[in-house]
Amino acid sequence: MTPPIRLAPAFLVIALSGPALATDKPSPIPGTPDLAVASVKAESGVRVSKLVGAAVYNKQNQELGTIDDLILDQGNKVTLAVVSVGGFLGVGSKLVAEPYSALRKGSDGRLLLSDATKASLNAMPSFTYNP
Repeated sequence: MTPPIRLAPAFLVIALSGPALATDKPSPIPGTPDLAVASVKAESGVRVSKLVGAAVYNKQNQELGTIDDLILDQGNKVTLAVVSVGGFLGVGSKLVAEPYSALRKGSDGRLLLSDATKASLNAMPSFTYNP
């Protein structure tokens, strides 16, 4: 039986030769168009990934909850913001729906539901998704 130490150099040579063999440019797949990715810079708009999970405050600087989801209408326009309110660390919280147009970005960059309070949001009916 070959001692394991003698096999180590062989494995090292094989491992190091793998990348050296793969230096050729891969050939394109026949029948597929050459695709190019354009660089685009958005001049306006809001990234949904920055909204979902963001804290929502009122004008008294009280944190009311967090954005849980955004609901689009048939024309792909955001109409509702689903806000998770109450609870502690996501436990015992409930979802409520606010018109997306009611959300504003404050001067400090925070999302505001100016006239809302914790009590007013907790008093709202729970939002549920259609199955």
